[in-house]
Amino acid sequence: MDEYLEAMEGDMKGAMEALARELSKIRTGRATPKLLEGVQVLVQSYGTSMPITQLATIQAPDARLLVVQPWDKTTIGDIERAIVSAGLGLNPANDGQVVRVPVPPLTQDRRQDLVKQVKKAGEDAKVRVRHVRREYNDIFKEAEKDGDISEDENRRLQGVVQVATDKYVSEVDVLVGHKEQEVLEV
Repeated sequence: MDEYLEAMEGDMKGAMEALARELSKIRTGRATPKLLEGVQVLVQSYGTSMPITQLATIQAPDARLLVVQPWDKTTIGDIERAIVSAGLGLNPANDGQVVRVPVPPLTQDRRQDLVKQVKKAGEDAKVRVRHVRREYNDIFKEAEKDGDISEDENRRLQGVVQVATDKYVSEVDVLVGHKEQEVLEV
């Protein structure tokens, strides 16, 4: 049963890592290369779609600017189109060598929308953690029904699962709270 508990811990950590990745994509008003990591570029000359990180380096020389430097200069137009169509509210400009992406300051309405996105991502992570709890509780109930463990052992294991669930749900709340403060910071 310890193997199940370790697997459960790994599954809950996976939910936390997914939340952290999701929150890193939400814009906070400061330029960060992570802002563009999820952008998929349809490269006309290659005839395929690729992540922007496989086509260029992304740098943030200051808090209001991202600079995307493609390794292949023929993809510069494709990269620019992909950033515009990504729905991030960014307007890139290229000079033939690099794509400059100014990051405008957030309006109060946009901040509120981003806070809603943060809360939704947090709620999704909590749902994933609770799903893991339900999955492992079902495993332990089934093991008790099959006679592999006693009723007391089942109760103890479910208690351990609940403690882990509470721990990860509170971690979600902390992460979401920090991200909300970042988004609302002017």
